[in-house]
Amino acid sequence: MKNKLSDKMESGRVRRGPYGSNSSYGLCGMFHVTAPGGATLFIMSGDGEDTGWEHVSVSKKRHPPNWEEMCWVKNQFWNDDECVVQYHPPKASYVNNMATCLHLWRPKLIMVPQPPDILVGIKSLGELDKEKAAT
Repeated sequence: MKNKLSDKMESGRVRRGPYGSNSSYGLCGMFHVTAPGGATLFIMSGDGEDTGWEHVSVSKKRHPPNWEEMCWVKNQFWNDDECVVQYHPPKASYVNNMATCLHLWRPKLIMVPQPPDILVGIKSLGELDKEKAAT
């Protein structure tokens, strides 16, 4: 995880109530922030000191966050060279306390295994134009 939050994240920190915190909590806390696309995100984060897992949950009022919003949140809490994951656990392990919430995780003591790049896409093609790909 990063050492410090951005000013934008810090300004969105919830400071009162049961989830209230201040900057002395570091990256841990609850935040209400506007993402670059204009959506309000509700974020809770923990540095994993007590669990061994860094964790950030992200939710919106009406529907789950999209890919771009989750990437933006990932970049707020982790460095570019850190791999974080969204898990799809066995159905018996499902917990759904909030239908519009997604989670990002990173274990502190091991590296997250990653598939070979070719299983994700062909790097030499670069990023495809979304409008062209939709037609």
